[in-house]
Amino acid sequence: SNISVINGETCLFTFGPVQHLPEEVPIDVLRQREAKWLEMLNHWDKWMAKKHKKVKDRCQKGIPPSLRGRAWLYLTGGKVKREQNQGKFQELDEQPGDPKWVDIIERDLHRQFPFHEMFAARGGHGQQDLFRVLKAYTLHRPEEGYCQAQAPVAAVLLMHMPAEDAFWALVQICEKYLPGYYSTGLEAIQLDGQILHALLRRVSLPAYRHLNKHKLDPIMYMTEWFMCAFSRSLPWASVLRIWDMFLCEGVKIIFRVGLVLLKCMLGSQEKLKACQGTYETMERLRAIPPQYVQEAFLVREVIELPVNEKEIEKEHYAQLRRWKETHGDLQCKSPPRMHGAKAIIAADPPRRQDLRQKPTIIVASPLARDGVNGREGEGGGGGGRAGVPAPADPDGSADGTALLRHIAESEESLSNGEEDTYL
Repeated sequence: SNISVINGETCLFTFGPVQHLPEEVPIDVLRQREAKWLEMLNHWDKWMAKKHKKVKDRCQKGIPPSLRGRAWLYLTGGKVKREQNQGKFQELDEQPGDPKWVDIIERDLHRQFPFHEMFAARGGHGQQDLFRVLKAYTLHRPEEGYCQAQAPVAAVLLMHMPAEDAFWALVQICEKYLPGYYSTGLEAIQLDGQILHALLRRVSLPAYRHLNKHKLDPIMYMTEWFMCAFSRSLPWASVLRIWDMFLCEGVKIIFRVGLVLLKCMLGSQEKLKACQGTYETMERLRAIPPQYVQEAFLVREVIELPVNEKEIEKEHYAQLRRWKETHGDLQCKSPPRMHGAKAIIAADPPRRQDLRQKPTIIVASPLARDGVNGREGEGGGGGGRAGVPAPADPDGSADGTALLRHIAESEESLSNGEEDTYL
């Protein structure tokens, strides 16, 4: 664990997610979901413009593991950002970085998911990529630098995508989803702590009154939850499902998770008997029983909790007024928060070429048994380029020379780590 002090309050940062087995999805259901996601990714702008509710529903059901990295990249707008800034990551990657931040980042690397095979070896490829991504961010935003809570967020991204993609997804999370969270003074996280507490009054009055009674500032229990997007606080299967929804719908998902946990732990007089003081309350919030963080239960509770972005924004302005009365103006001027993928794509509509996928391996899609006839995305999205012929027989009995030739031509792209190698 690591202890941090924010505005005189002691906050605990642990290092390592709680482990529980994920729910089993039947293989035929998984294949169907993969085909549907491939179709959406092939026509992403149209789906986001006209069928966003269906995208949201599919994120709530859980993104197929084979496509999660690519879906996250599209949801965050990281794919468009990367295409609009080609060569930028390589440029930052080649720079030495500020020695102050480099030293701190290097000391944090071994703490990120130390039992995950990707990050287990000191100096291994996972730790090297994590260093590259975090160092690049300090060069991209030198006024912000590095914050310890960014490391687990970047590590989760790296488990699902190459370093360049993880960098742009991290940029989007820091600038669009959680602006100001990682800035000096951590004013944004303190404001969101007050928003969480205000929303709790409506969700669970017993929990609200208990925290007030013991003068427990939200910063004491919600800092790691919010800054690490629950990547350190939940079973891994639950982390992935929460991130699927968070990257689609925005920070309201993080607020809902926090409210659900507070309600589950402190939401009745019976539960409050076990935490008579500040210490007992903090211990209860640090050791949440498995039944409350189990994937199916938590996702259902989060989806059903009626807290939306309008309520969060209304409370944000109320807390901002109170902040100015007690602290004066904010020292860090953060950009406005974007509430999810739809808001991000609406604020900066992408060009079609910025969304186009560049596959390195072409396979016959179960939705495209008639082959591809040259029109982009025809047949439901096997992930192929327009005009690339599919095998005449989906069972593979026909001559596959053209397909093999295309794969051979893609060898250079494959070695460069395009996103489709993670399919």
